[in-house]
Formats: sequence, structure tokens, C-alpha cells
Amino acid sequence: MHLILTGATGLVGSSVLDAMFKNTNISKISILSRRPVAMAEDARDSRVRVITHRDFGSYEPELLDQLKDADGCVWALGTSQNNVNQEEYVKITKDYALAAANSFSTLKTTQHPFRFIYVSGEGATQAPGQFSPIYARIKGETEKLLGDLSEKSPQIRVDSMRPGFVDPASHGTIKPYIPSQGLIPRIGVLFFGPPVRHFYKQLHSPTERLGPFLTDMAMGRIDEKLEGAGAFKLGGGWVVENSGMRRILGL
Repeated sequence: MHLILTGATGLVGSSVLDAMFKNTNISKISILSRRPVAMAEDARDSRVRVITHRDFGSYEPELLDQLKDADGCVWALGTSQNNVNQEEYVKITKDYALAAANSFSTLKTTQHPFRFIYVSGEGATQAPGQFSPIYARIKGETEKLLGDLSEKSPQIRVDSMRPGFVDPASHGTIKPYIPSQGLIPRIGVLFFGPPVRHFYKQLHSPTERLGPFLTDMAMGRIDEKLEGAGAFKLGGGWVVENSGMRRILGL
């Protein structure tokens, strides 16, 4: 199986890449990245190919030709709403994902639709209130648009996953590669990490379990387990909340 990964230099993307390395059913890993991926370089895994891609809003025929035998994608590309202005956040969070999903929908047939897994976030909503933060509105809107695409195009199946508190504390393999955080985020992790791990477990997303879960979603290995608490249909696909992931994994 050939899978595509974006956001491989980020926290979630690093956990997915580690899971893909360990999955012997994956024969090829294509990473789309603006810059080198140290984790891929150090792994020296012959299945991995890092493709330098500068504009995530556009997919030329030459690039799609390199991906023509791909079966699915984990879309872990993203940024915090605190790092960019609103216009840039919308471009990165929504526009890039929609451009990729539309382009990748041409890679497969209706008999074997392409699997596109969108990494959203806990709190995303299709019914924002007056005080809903930007990320909740934009990620929720993106989930809806991707679900609509999945419903309209039989060549692609889009599911979204909403991680909660993404925690690499017990995932030593990826720690040398995850991006450094600023002082305030580090203080937040130190302060909120212990209570989430012990008392609010439904919000806890340990990366050593999150990466394999997203990989399995892209491989279509958990479809029969999706229906239940913490997951709901949206258009032609599913939205899996963090509690849904934990239910399926038995956490």
C-alpha cells in the first residue's frame, strides 16, 4: 500500500511517520514537504520518498504522476491560529486541504476510492456559537466541505479525526524530531498535562497511539469500528472525535 503524508515535520505528522515506518503492510511512503524531513533522512527506509512541494494550493500533473499509485493520505499539515493571521490560517487549514483532496480524488477509481484523512481538532464544530474560536469554525467548515466532496465524488472517501491534547510524553522515538515550543506552550503542557492524562482522559491523545490510528484510518482498517460514541457521519465520510478514537482503541 502506498500512502501520502503531509505535515511530517510537525508533532502529529511525526507520530504518523513513525507509525508508517513500523507498518509492514505499507510499501511506499510519499512525503510532501517544503523542507527536508530529518526523521525520514535518519530512518534510511527505502520505502520513503520526500517530494519537495512549495505550493500546497496547487498540484501539477507532474506531481500527481508521482503519486498515481497512492491509496490514501494522512493530511497532518497545519498550524496554530496563534502563529498566523486569520487569512493565512484559513489558507493553511482549509484551502490547502480542499485543494489536495480535489486533486487526489483523480488518483483512484470508483471501485477503490482514495482515502483522505484530515487531521482536524477537538472543538471543531459545524454549529459555531458567538464565542467559538477561529480554529473551531474553520476546522468545522473544512470538515463539512470535505464531507461534501466525499459524498459527491465516488473516487474519494474523506474522514476527519479530531485529536485532543496531543501528548508525546511517552513517545521517545519522535521526541528528537518534534518542533520546539515557545515558553507559554511549554508552561501550558507542564500545567495541563498531568490532569488531562489522569482525570480528563477523553481529551488525551498519546502520540504513540494517535499515529497508528490515523495510519489505520488511511488504510481503511477501522471502518467497521467507526459507528458508535464519539463518531458521526458527515457527508460521505466520518468525523471521529478524540473520545471515539479512545473507544475504538480501548483506552
